[in-house]
Amino acid sequence: MSDKNVEEIDDDLHEHYRFEVSKGQQALRIDKFLMNLIENSTRSKIQKAADSGNIFVNDNVVKSNYKVKPDDVVTVMLEHPPYEHLLVGENIPLDIIYEDDQLIVVNKPAGMVVHPGHGNYSGTLVNALAYHFDNLPMNSSERPGLVHRIDKDTSGLLVVAKTELAMDYLSKQFAAKTSEREYIGIVWGDIKEEEGTIEGNIDRHPTNRMQMTVYPDGEQGKPAVTHYKVLERLGYVTVVSCKLETGRTHQIRVHMKYIGHTLFNDERYGGNLILKGTTFTKYKQFVDNCFKVLPRQALHAKTLGFEHPVTKEFMRFDTEVPTDMQECIEKWRVYSKANEFEE
Repeated sequence: MSDKNVEEIDDDLHEHYRFEVSKGQQALRIDKFLMNLIENSTRSKIQKAADSGNIFVNDNVVKSNYKVKPDDVVTVMLEHPPYEHLLVGENIPLDIIYEDDQLIVVNKPAGMVVHPGHGNYSGTLVNALAYHFDNLPMNSSERPGLVHRIDKDTSGLLVVAKTELAMDYLSKQFAAKTSEREYIGIVWGDIKEEEGTIEGNIDRHPTNRMQMTVYPDGEQGKPAVTHYKVLERLGYVTVVSCKLETGRTHQIRVHMKYIGHTLFNDERYGGNLILKGTTFTKYKQFVDNCFKVLPRQALHAKTLGFEHPVTKEFMRFDTEVPTDMQECIEKWRVYSKANEFEE
């Protein structure tokens, strides 16, 4: 470890990442440790940052062979501010479902990232909001207007705050679990029960840091609760409604995989493989055609409900399931009527 500390470094350096090493962490080279945590990073990029004196542990510069230990505080400092703080408004059309002087409800298309972050610095919902609206309030992560988020390849409804009052009031509803959020999804397999509740803490996967996973004993992670209901059985897949009691990262994707019913075409969690069905070539061709029709995870945030921050009226918004999901469901309907299924 260098005897140089962060206070002696040029004031022009900006903090990009900060990680507190967990108590259970084994000794691990810091370049490997950071590669597991920073999306789209490579070991060579991290080593280059270390060689440039941009990686600190407990406010002291370290080299890439430093081994992290429990309770270390690791920071990455770079010469430019984080790109998400250099927010540029972009003239991207928004599908606005509702708007008043306190809030906006938008229907986000699949493929649009909600906010700028590592690897996605433009084309996001926040870039669009910054162009179309002035002086949106900042949330605790310095992101304008955002009360909640949905994944890039999930379509559907989001509420955006236009005032500090709305930001505070809506955020408290999401935290208190009084908002309503219903998603429609297609999952692999025939779910036995008509409805049920999935509970299990969610946190980062211990080895694949791009995934979340369930820790059922509650030894780590944050509590998560998903209520599901079968809408339609289509042989090797099932259409489900999922209502969120909590809002954890990838919650529905992780919970459905946990009970053995991964979301259809969810590449990150293995749903882009044929998880149920026959070995016939024609069946494989059929599934591949479904993947082409729906080139993303089969998940749509269909319904959103909350109490208005000023009128106190409970407002509920509903959207149509998007065309790509509808076409995929229709393909499965036709297939399921023409074929027998074996589990």
